[in-house]
Amino acid sequence: MNGMNFRPTTLERAYQLADSGECRTVGEVKKRLQAEGYDRIADQLYGRTVTNALRDRCAAAAEKRSDA
Repeated sequence: MNGMNFRPTTLERAYQLADSGECRTVGEVKKRLQAEGYDRIADQLYGRTVTNALRDRCAAAAEKRSDA
């Protein structure tokens, strides 16, 4: 490896956070992204399709955690 660190895109990181169960809502995902230094979050996560996908992923992760 050449020593370069690659940061995931805003959308990739949003999906990671939603899938991890660390964020229970889309709003929490957005706050976490902002805290991690991502910018233009509203532009990157705009639209019903993305919002619904994040909401579904948050719900699925929460369900997995409650089943564990």
